[in-house]
Amino acid sequence: MALFGTDGIRGLANRDLTAELALNVSVAAAHILVESSSNKDHRPTAIVGQDSRASGEFLEAAVVAGLTSAGINVYRVGVLPTPAIAHLVAESGADLGVMISASHNPMPDNGIKLFARGGGKLDDAIEARIEARIGEAWDRPTGLNVGRVINDETATERYLTHLLASVETPLKGLKIVVDCANGASSFVAPQAYQRAGAEVIAIFNQPNGWNINDDCGSTHLHQLRAAVLKEGADLGIAHDGDADRCLAIDAAGNEVDGDHILTILARGFKDRGILKRNTVVTTVMSNLGFIHAMKESGIKLETTAVGDRYVLENMLANDYSLGGEQSGHVIMRGFANTGDGVLTALALMQEVVRTGKTLQELASTMVRFPQVLINVKDVAKEKLQMSTPISEAVKAAENRLGDSGRVLLRASGTEPLIRVMVEAASDSLAQEVARELADIVKSELG
Repeated sequence: MALFGTDGIRGLANRDLTAELALNVSVAAAHILVESSSNKDHRPTAIVGQDSRASGEFLEAAVVAGLTSAGINVYRVGVLPTPAIAHLVAESGADLGVMISASHNPMPDNGIKLFARGGGKLDDAIEARIEARIGEAWDRPTGLNVGRVINDETATERYLTHLLASVETPLKGLKIVVDCANGASSFVAPQAYQRAGAEVIAIFNQPNGWNINDDCGSTHLHQLRAAVLKEGADLGIAHDGDADRCLAIDAAGNEVDGDHILTILARGFKDRGILKRNTVVTTVMSNLGFIHAMKESGIKLETTAVGDRYVLENMLANDYSLGGEQSGHVIMRGFANTGDGVLTALALMQEVVRTGKTLQELASTMVRFPQVLINVKDVAKEKLQMSTPISEAVKAAENRLGDSGRVLLRASGTEPLIRVMVEAASDSLAQEVARELADIVKSELG
């Protein structure tokens, strides 16, 4: 089984993801880094950050130990969003970035995400090389050749400066609620929105090591919805544990997901002449309503596998400026080379102010098709593509739905399960078809 999933390494902290594994991965990454450096006299540097999980403390210690023992100088930046690490790597010219986070996963999980020079995520080939080098014998540096640890006290302010540089339209007059998921955005998101001009009410912004994503954040929007309605706010912003996602709630309490946000930003980019090649990059999970909305707007679509890394690869290869996922990962290449939830929220709120329309009005231009997603657990997900009965069932379902529906079955890249997604003209039909397919998957692969 591969160590790296679609978004780094992830698992139950201290069981699947241990301090020993974190150290060994860091050493292997350091070896690849040193060997690939064009300047052999240069002492490589790495930036290491984490979200607010308690397990991040010992995992960070292990990562720092691994890197410095292999001769890498490490800049520790503490609790910051994942996209902050990507930005800081690019800004500082660091050779490697390490983010310790399991994103939206429950608190007991944790993960390791690696960033290459320039702030992009490592490609699959480099991850495979790192995995192959874990545990190998190596010549350990001594004396002046070991790495040093520097606590970077300027990182948060540098990231905030980067975020605010994206603000062309001040947010004056907007009253917002932000749910920080007791995670990595707790210290930067409220500041960013306040400095951009909004009146900000922050909730779930008191991380204690144990409460990250605990009935809050982008996977539990009911808390934000209640706060928006109670405060009479113009809108609400929800982040996940490492703040690379952004979802929203409008003033009436309606959910505004990643597809809605992409619709709003794509039309705004097109109006302002900054939508490169008139194209948006999205994944196979995007709602059929988004596809129709882009067609109606005369905007082209490129579709990739699930994962913002694949969205970015397509954007870089074809020089596109906007892409993202239904989950709320949005990449705006004019400002960042990774999904950044705080940056996305700033862009979304600027569209509200710029157009003079409410978020509800802007989001209503995309009519979401009923979508049902069933996670089928405890199945042999690696055999999904080899099952003839499942393939035949999918084909029959697609014929049944016609042009007003869609079916997608895919193995999760971060969890041991298969996702069954069905869209249809009615919720009842989507539910029925999804349940039938989920039963067949469980029967065939369980």
